[in-house]
Amino acid sequence: MFDYLNNENISLTAHPKCLYKKVCDNKDIGILMTKEELEKVCHLELTKSPLEITKNITFLGEIPQRNDFEIREFIGKCGKKDEMIDDAVLDDSALVYKSEKGLFIITGCSHSGICNIMEYAKEICKENKIYGAIGGFHLFDVNDRLMKTIQYLKENSVELLYPCHCVSLEAKIQMGKKLNIREVGVGVEINI
Repeated sequence: MFDYLNNENISLTAHPKCLYKKVCDNKDIGILMTKEELEKVCHLELTKSPLEITKNITFLGEIPQRNDFEIREFIGKCGKKDEMIDDAVLDDSALVYKSEKGLFIITGCSHSGICNIMEYAKEICKENKIYGAIGGFHLFDVNDRLMKTIQYLKENSVELLYPCHCVSLEAKIQMGKKLNIREVGVGVEINI
């Protein structure tokens, strides 16, 4: 099915639940390939635990809750075969780049919360300085969660913020009032 992807030099690191069946609003939203199909085209490393990819890049695995304002929400159902349960999207992880200026976070959608991710990255990498972040921050409404996130990012002096998908315009506007958020889009070059 995916013969054109055959490259034994490719490694794919992911949370094991990324291969589970996922359904939301009666639509299949999961991955199209099975574990067996993926293993034919790449070296597959499934882990809930953090994993050092290179000297400066770490896969965080499953992100634990580290604060009281970013509570995971359930999105659809997930499971194996007929054992479907509410999906807390535990497979949504992040990468951490260890730069000379501090940690730079690369997120998926941040279902666990961008601040939870940053706190866990500090713990795993044994580094207190968060230099920046790019990706989804899972912020849609102007509410207490957004305000506490802004406060956290300010208190941690996060210099570079590139909120992408999973961040509403209203949330970006509120963030821009107090934080140095940057533009992201096609053709934009970012050097860390």
